[in-house]
Formats: sequence, C-alpha cells, structure tokens
Amino acid sequence: MRKITNISRDIIDRDNKVVCSLTRPYDLVVDRAEGSTIYDVEGNSYIDFAASVAVMNIGYNCKAVKKAVCSQLDKMVHCGFSDFYAEIPVKLAEKLCGMTGYDKVFLSNSGAEAVEAAMKLAFWYTKRSNMIAFYRAFHGRTLGALSLSGSKRRHKEHFPSLGVVHSHYAYCYRCPFNLEYPGCGIYCVEEIERTIFKRELSPEDTAAIAVEPIQGEGGFIVPPVEFHKELRRICDENDVLLIADEIQSGGFRTGKFMAMENFGVRADIVCMSKSIGGGIPLGATLSTDKIMSWEPGAHANTFGGNLLAAAGGLATLEFMESRKLGEKAVEKGNYIMKRLNELKDDFPLIGDVRGIGLMIGAELVEENKIPAAQKRDTIVKKALDGGLILLPAGDSVIRFVPPLIISRTEIDKGLEIFESALKSVQDL
Repeated sequence: MRKITNISRDIIDRDNKVVCSLTRPYDLVVDRAEGSTIYDVEGNSYIDFAASVAVMNIGYNCKAVKKAVCSQLDKMVHCGFSDFYAEIPVKLAEKLCGMTGYDKVFLSNSGAEAVEAAMKLAFWYTKRSNMIAFYRAFHGRTLGALSLSGSKRRHKEHFPSLGVVHSHYAYCYRCPFNLEYPGCGIYCVEEIERTIFKRELSPEDTAAIAVEPIQGEGGFIVPPVEFHKELRRICDENDVLLIADEIQSGGFRTGKFMAMENFGVRADIVCMSKSIGGGIPLGATLSTDKIMSWEPGAHANTFGGNLLAAAGGLATLEFMESRKLGEKAVEKGNYIMKRLNELKDDFPLIGDVRGIGLMIGAELVEENKIPAAQKRDTIVKKALDGGLILLPAGDSVIRFVPPLIISRTEIDKGLEIFESALKSVQDL
C-alpha cells in the first residue's frame, strides 16, 4: 500500500491554487521514472500501464533519446525553423516520410496542432468549409479540434464550433442501431450516405472525414476492418479527403507504425504526435505532394521543427525501429488480451475486452451492460494504491497502454494488481 505524506499534499495544494482546468483521476505526484516504472515524491514505485497517456512508447529515461537531446542542447536549442534552415528537422521529416510513404510533413508541437493543420489543409485544398467526424471522437481541445471531438458534451459547452457534422462510429459492443456484426453490413458507415449527405451536409460542401483508426478517449473502440474500408470508398466516390488521427494509435502502439495499416486503408492526411517525440512535445501532419502544396506562409508556427524536439523525435523513431517495438507490441498485447479475457470469464464486471497490439480497453458494466463508471473509477484508484498506474477512457473503460518496452514480469505483476482491485470491487 502506497504511503502519502505532506510532501505530496503540499504540492497538490499549491497546484490547485495556480493551475487550472486539468483533470486528475487520483492524487499522484510523480518524481522520476525508469523503463516502465514511475516513482512518486515519497519514493513509492508504480508499474505504468498508461505510458503517460500513450506517449512513452519507448519507456522512460531512454538513453538513446537523452544522448541525442543533450548533444543538440550543447549546439543550439532553437533556430526559428519557419524562417531559417536546419538539418535535424529535415532528417526527422525525411524519417517520417520514409516510415509512412507520405511526401510532405508539417512539424508542430502537439496533437491538437497537428489536427488543426490537417483541418486547415483540407479546407484549403478542397475549397470546402465543412467536415464529418464521429460521436465519441476526441481530437483535441483547441477550437478546430474541439469541433471534431464528440466524446463529452462538456468539452463543447459555450464554445463556437466550425462546420462539423457527427456520425456513428462502429461501436459494435453498443451498436447505436441495435444490430450485430457482421450481419449489420456496417450499417453505421452507411449513415453518412443514407442521412448526412442527403439531409445535413452535401458532399460538395464536405472537405474531409476525420476519424481515429481506433477511438481512444471515446472508449478504446476497435471497429471492424470494413468500417475504414467503407469510409475510404465514400471519400473516393465523393471527392472527399480522409484524415486519420493517429495521435494515440500511432508510433507502433498497435504493432504497425500507423494503426490504419491494420485495416489496409491509406488516409489522405495523417496526424501524429504523442509517442513520436519520446516525451518531448512534437506533432506532425503528413500528406502527399499534391495535397500539401499550399504556398509558403499559408501555415507556419514558431516552435515547429524545434531543434531539441527534432533531435529527440528522430532518436525516438530510430529506437522504435531498431528495437522492433511493433513486433513486441503485438506479442505483449496478445498476451494481455488473453489474460484479460480469462479475467472476463471470472468477473462479470468486465463486459468487453478489445484492442490491437498494446492499445487495449476493458469495458466495465453492471447488469444489462449499464456502464459501471463508479466501479471503474474505484478500481483505478485501488490499483494505484497497489502500485499500478491505470487511466480511464469512455464511459466505463480502463485502458491498457503500457510502454512497448515493458517486460513480461512487469505485465504479470500489473495484471495481478488489477485483478486484486477488480476482486475487491466485484465483492462489494
């Protein structure tokens, strides 16, 4: 059982006085980390099944990334890449193009910025001013990205919105049409042609459809492979761009560098961030020469291509490839899925287990599949007391997104802690 002292309480009190608007699921004041283990200011250790919200795919304190960043730090921190040339951001862009097959990259500082750039590019290229996104989607909290987001009502209260119409994602465990896959014929995708294009938004006014390959914040929802294939068809037949938000699912999290590769679909524009920076703020928007042909000055920023971020990002990508983290994500993910499904057989509280690679969600439910949100939150807190960091998603989902370098021993220990927390709540 972890111990909490006045050291943590003092920091939390000071935080509450000067920091605003952030959501913390529990009181954890971190101090340092190594590999897949986080230590708080009291010295308690935790196995990390959250990877700092799917950012630390390479684990904490990676020597290769530290060496690259420190080497660049000795030379120069920032150069104003939007006004001057430098090689390290070019190397990063070349690496991203080589790993994805896209032609051009716009570098930024975060996932929301990558989404904003994608939206702006789609509007500019198509000369259209509306988009389609999905209920439960999360693309960020800047105003453009927030317009695409459909995960929680409170995210959208009192804010102006761009022209975005939302449709149903393929949430097969809770089908909004009360149908079952595969007999449904992916009815949810057809809603775009059946209703949206006929009643709400003409395809001639639609610049793009923005989609997460796997919905993250919305509940780690994995659609059938036909879902994305049908989206691609709709886009092709109506001259609409397809934007893939790979911010949480990219970086070999699902085994593939881009999660959309699992579905055999290629988007026109891709947004990446989180794990590609190895913990340093970095965003990237990728597309083809044809689409990303806007004239100089059409889009720019101050810190995009920052030299430290570029050095860290390049080292991160090289580390991911050299350590074959994609293969490891699949192997370890299959193992965790197997273990969670075994727990599902023993604990009715687990209604569904779903995921690809190390992007896994367990949905907790009461009778009749009612979301067990309160029990989910209790389990997350009890797991923390036992030495395991978990994060919630969706209405009642627990996400399992550990660093891709996590060991089998750490996985087993983490799952033991999770099972203990699950049992303590199930027995109430």
